[in-house]
Amino acid sequence: MTVELVVLALLMMAVTYPSRAVPLLAPGMERLPARALDYLRFVGPASLAALAAVNSTVTGGVDEQRTLQVGVEALAVVVCIAVVAWRRNLFLGIAAAVVLVAAVRVVSPG
Repeated sequence: MTVELVVLALLMMAVTYPSRAVPLLAPGMERLPARALDYLRFVGPASLAALAAVNSTVTGGVDEQRTLQVGVEALAVVVCIAVVAWRRNLFLGIAAAVVLVAAVRVVSPG
């Protein structure tokens, strides 16, 4: 990892965060219908789940043939979804997925 990538990540956060935060911080959010509030609450986890599922099951670069792989990463996505559904806590789901992948990689390096 290089310093340039960290700077790029911080720049991307500075540019995209306001557009994501303004609707949530706008006055009157509590007056929205319950269905709209549920939708807004689940947009973040749904986006993360979609990104995780694609990035853990599809391999291949821009010029390469894309292939489907099912490995520990795909299992970690399933574990994350199950823990989030069970405990209603995104942090616990991500932590469980990370611990699972780390444990499998420690046990079988390579």
